[in-house]
Amino acid sequence: MPRRRTSSSTGSSTSSPTVPRNRTPQPVRVRRRSFGDFVKAFLAFVALVVLVVGVPGALAVFVGWPLPHGAPKLEWLQREITVSTFLHILTVVVWLAWAQFTACVLVEVKAALSGIGVPGRVPGAGPSQLLARQLVAALLLVGATAASLTPGLSQLGHGLEGGHKPAVAAAQATPGLFAQQQEQAADTAAALAEQASHADGGSGARQHGDTKYYRIQPPEGRHHDSLWEIAQRHLGDGRRYKEIYELNKDRVQPDGSKLSEASLIRPGWIMEMPGDARGGELVEMPDPGADVSPEVQQQIHDYAKSGDHAQPAGQHGGQVSVPEQRPAPDARPREHANPGAGQESGQESGHSFGLPEALLAAPLLAAGLLGALGRRRRQALWQSALGSAGGRRGMEPPTPTGDAADAQDALLVGADPEAVRLLDRSLRGLAAQLAAESRPLPTVYAAWLTGGDLHLQLAQPAGKPPAPWRLGQDQTFWMLARADAERYEDADTAAPYPGLVSLGTMDDSRLLLNLESVPGIVSLSGREADRAAVFASVAAELATNGWSDRMTITLVGFGEDLTPLAPNRLRHLDGVDALMETMEAETRQRRGALGAAGHDSVLTGRTGPAQHTRWAPHLVLLAAQPSAEDAVKLAELAADASRLGIGYLVGTETGDLPGAAWEMEITGAGKLLAPLLGLELQAQLLPVDQQRAVVELFVEADPEHDPDGPTTTPPFLVDISEQGRPAVYARLVGPYEIIGLDTPDGERSALLHEALALLLLHREGVHPRVLSSALWPRGVTPDVRDALLERLGAWLGTDPDGSPRLRTDATGRLTLAKSVVSDLDVLRSLYHEATQGKGVDSRVVRGRLLTDALVLVRGPLLADRPEGRYRWLTHEIVDAQLPLLVADIGLALSAFHLEKDRAERAIEALDAALNSAPGDERLWHELLRATHATGDADKLRAVAADLVGRSGARGLPPRTEALLDELLPSWRTGTAAVG
Repeated sequence: MPRRRTSSSTGSSTSSPTVPRNRTPQPVRVRRRSFGDFVKAFLAFVALVVLVVGVPGALAVFVGWPLPHGAPKLEWLQREITVSTFLHILTVVVWLAWAQFTACVLVEVKAALSGIGVPGRVPGAGPSQLLARQLVAALLLVGATAASLTPGLSQLGHGLEGGHKPAVAAAQATPGLFAQQQEQAADTAAALAEQASHADGGSGARQHGDTKYYRIQPPEGRHHDSLWEIAQRHLGDGRRYKEIYELNKDRVQPDGSKLSEASLIRPGWIMEMPGDARGGELVEMPDPGADVSPEVQQQIHDYAKSGDHAQPAGQHGGQVSVPEQRPAPDARPREHANPGAGQESGQESGHSFGLPEALLAAPLLAAGLLGALGRRRRQALWQSALGSAGGRRGMEPPTPTGDAADAQDALLVGADPEAVRLLDRSLRGLAAQLAAESRPLPTVYAAWLTGGDLHLQLAQPAGKPPAPWRLGQDQTFWMLARADAERYEDADTAAPYPGLVSLGTMDDSRLLLNLESVPGIVSLSGREADRAAVFASVAAELATNGWSDRMTITLVGFGEDLTPLAPNRLRHLDGVDALMETMEAETRQRRGALGAAGHDSVLTGRTGPAQHTRWAPHLVLLAAQPSAEDAVKLAELAADASRLGIGYLVGTETGDLPGAAWEMEITGAGKLLAPLLGLELQAQLLPVDQQRAVVELFVEADPEHDPDGPTTTPPFLVDISEQGRPAVYARLVGPYEIIGLDTPDGERSALLHEALALLLLHREGVHPRVLSSALWPRGVTPDVRDALLERLGAWLGTDPDGSPRLRTDATGRLTLAKSVVSDLDVLRSLYHEATQGKGVDSRVVRGRLLTDALVLVRGPLLADRPEGRYRWLTHEIVDAQLPLLVADIGLALSAFHLEKDRAERAIEALDAALNSAPGDERLWHELLRATHATGDADKLRAVAADLVGRSGARGLPPRTEALLDELLPSWRTGTAAVG
């Protein structure tokens, strides 16, 4: 489909005035080799000959064979050590040192000539390998320069080597390998390119007779051809890869596909080159004498006929394509998809319905943050319940206020947990299917969520996908319809693409970029504040997303305050120096681990036996622009990073970053631009104020944040005396019943009941948009929401004084009058009064209050709720609070009876509590103690057998086993007999 093209001016907006994007020819001084350079090269050659050839020759002539000629005998150890024996031992040591040095020379020569990157390490050869590297570098320096200055020699050497890159190209392709060689060779190549360049960037002087073409070479080892390296070899400047891209974009290649991204090229493709391109790998057409096969000549001839004139009118270059869209069968209006709509409605009705729009527009990020926040609060709840002995444990998490409350409401409104669930199941299901078919995971550069469907954009065609997946708009798209995704169940396999992260939306499609698979660095330019908002969004989603098992996210130059979101995933480093040290070590470790495991990349490892323990990605987010030296080191590390599962997102002020595979820019208007990829996204951002509010939610939920723990006072206490009888009483603990109101007529009855339940569980107030999002997860228009609120107010009615029972507070949140009460409110109030009120000083009052509280428990919360409704409960922690509260009531009532040796009454209280909290280990422990107190060994064995049966394959917890060993030493054999 036709793609929009962004203006080329975007690039210039980010360029520094001193480093223009399109440079005009400038006089460049070519550094000539001095006599001293040739002397150094000659001396290096002599040293290598002496060490590699002379040393073994001298040993063979003057010493001879140092080892015994026969089998070792015991009496040899008793002989006197003579000078000859010592010389022979020394000769063996010298032979070993020579062998190690020779191996170092071979490794360094191979690395320099093949251009595969950093040479491998010879074990235990630190100084020897350093000496070999310096000698080889000095020797190849002059040879590389001669090859670059003498085209005939360069072509001859290239032809004899069977396609290997010249030494200059090898040095430039591996920054930091030989520092001096790289610098000098790059200076010479850049000088030649500048002298041969044209005023229009090198592309305006092309004519039919001198047009040059380059054929993409197959990979050699770990090295893959790239437009950057092609430009560096043949144009003298890797940054001129854009010219090659512009000449070849959207042109049909011999295999039928097209160049859609500057970073994605395939072996066998043909690239038309600028007129000033130089080098032996280029072919000029027509040229019957070219050293290429007739088939390749024909392909180049056919390719030459294509180009700008062959493109249909109005058709722009092919980039990262937005998948072709089709109307989703469940398309619906989501209120939070247009935040302004809800805000306008709120202004008309006098309420403040506005919420942070950045979180509203990020459904996957919001779902991840909301899920992580719920887990953090549950963790705090359990630690509070189990972490103290004797004193009352806190049951209520802090209620957020101000910006934190708005952020929480925005998360509740904006989150789309269903999309996260389907994405996770779809990706894991695909991985499981491919593993069952013994097929590798394809490299995925991006995922698009479009109209409920999932599109995976592959790096290259990977054949026919397994059903229910099917091919998308071309061979590089695998598509899964939403209806098919819903058929997937949870799969016991590792997350295949944990590095996917949302960047923004385009044409109603949401783009997730797979950071760990990008072949190089992803750079982001723009104002510092805008870049920070993008980096914070990426970090927060990676730290909390639901489609990853585990990962490491290293934040450099920003984000120290983000670590509370996920302390196990997020790591903050102070500077680039620490990052370099860390990543160099990890890159070596991952290379070694992949080699030892026999995997080509982390993708093959994720479908193997060790899928759950290895190959988690490491994603580096570097917000500040690195120095020139650090940028080169980063480019070197990132060259092989995609194979290792390491991704780099780096901020830059100028937009120019060595080794950047994909370049993006964030504008002040919130647009994320990637001209080479053909993308203009509405960026997903997390501005600093919303970032602080979200972090505050997590900090407040941290169980170690407040040494006193959560508050022990319920958010809403009711009058439990006879005079406190409510006007409306809702029973939520167990089957849902309402006393004091007539059942409303019509199809809105279920919605009114659900809305009342939500308000009863949030006495602090509910934002109207949170209420509508909970009742209509797939979205609703504001007028429908407002109509329901009007019906809800009319149904609840007014108090005797005429005040409405459904009210709106100063922040615009909906609240209930004190005359509307639930049994959960009463339950909390009874327990609070028994343990912290009148029951503290009166044993009789305490026993009565605890008994009344336990009688209220008729089952789980909203036990008879209809299927498909009340899904908002998954975001609540009341499902964890209620069992703990019931367990605490049962434990308190059991202790009350055991004080008077009424073990049977204590057992009754514990049994009643276990009906609602069967998994609470504390209740089982007290039940064992109470049963043991009765002296009935058979009953104790029956309880132990029941407990063992409930434990299943996991077995009993250690503390439970220890208690059984104390109370019933024969339980291991006795429970089996009872069972």
